Amino acid sequence: MLPWLEIAGWVGSALVVLSLTQARVLRFRWLNLTGSVVATAYNAIAGIWPFVAMNAAISLINVYWLWRLNRERHDAAVYEVVEVAPDDAYLLHVLRTHAADIAGFAPGFVAVPEPGEERSAFLVQRGDETVGVVEVRDAGDGAGVVELDWVSKRFRDLTPGEFVYRRSGIFAAKGFDRVVVPRAAPSEHAYLSGMGFRPQDGAWVRDVTADGGG
Repeated sequence: MLPWLEIAGWVGSALVVLSLTQARVLRFRWLNLTGSVVATAYNAIAGIWPFVAMNAAISLINVYWLWRLNRERHDAAVYEVVEVAPDDAYLLHVLRTHAADIAGFAPGFVAVPEPGEERSAFLVQRGDETVGVVEVRDAGDGAGVVELDWVSKRFRDLTPGEFVYRRSGIFAAKGFDRVVVPRAAPSEHAYLSGMGFRPQDGAWVRDVTADGGG
């Protein structure tokens, strides 16, 4: 067997194995697709037809799910935004369960609001699964400060938090005329820009219009 062909076979196998270690849905699908395509070609050249059929089928399954995930990533019918009280028992359970991951996004975030602090909390649901949490504090003068914008690892590539910002009517109903992210890492800038935020005085600001639009 040609050395380059054997190397290709090992690369395909390694990619399939690596894909199984991924928590993110999209990353898993892309790695698994790449590995299965390489494995299909390898087995076809080697004439191992049962494995050609198996890996070709896996490739088609991955293509289907990638198409579906990308089609649904901006589909409001797939994700639901549910407002809950900041001290809601289920919300606090979600925050406790994912506390270590959340700390990486918002190191200073405190799950239980301080006495007198006005905060709004929103769960992002995909069916019966909670895939994100957004919490906004009323800072007065029409400003809502984003205390937390967190998405679970599985759906981090799909940015389901956008549905909270796209439904700006929920912010207008709170009396906000703008939503502010006071600090953002460079890696978050593209996401915030895509959500309609703009840089302003070291922060990121998204206007909330009177009719609830973004």
